[in-house]
Amino acid sequence: MLTLALYNTYDVRKLHEAHIRAIARSAPIAYAYGFHLALVGFPLEGKPSEVAEEVSESTTIGEGGRYLLELARTNRFHLLDFPGKGFPPQFGTPVATTRRPFPEKEITPLKLAERALRGERFLLLIGLGRHGLPKETFKLARYHMDVTGKRVSLETCTAIGAIAVKIATYMEALAWRSGRRR
Repeated sequence: MLTLALYNTYDVRKLHEAHIRAIARSAPIAYAYGFHLALVGFPLEGKPSEVAEEVSESTTIGEGGRYLLELARTNRFHLLDFPGKGFPPQFGTPVATTRRPFPEKEITPLKLAERALRGERFLLLIGLGRHGLPKETFKLARYHMDVTGKRVSLETCTAIGAIAVKIATYMEALAWRSGRRR
């Protein structure tokens, strides 16, 4: 299981249009490439299905929220609190996505794809807000990943797409190469 996790560093008290747009833009990416979608620390109440309904009513992105609703219907949409001492273990190994990975924690998208094909689970943390992921999240994450491999800063929604596409493409190529086509 691979999970794209939007980590809210924007506003923890009030839901803003930026939150809604990020959720609505992420859902079709997660759906299209077989990822789960998690929201970390968003100011939302209710079950994932209720939140999906609420967000879907306020957007035209992703065919009016259709993909978010589908993720919720198939239990691939999750709401997580900010981590205290760590993230829920069922989501797998936390990976901070960043253009500045700590060298001792760096994992490449290819290595992550190889391990995911062997059944490992990964929670790919993506900072939502001007400052990206908080420093304590970098400490909690077992790995850090630069999706560009060139230390290039990407806008959040661009990064979400790049992460999903790169990992899914590697996984498809590796599966094809080994005769285990997906």
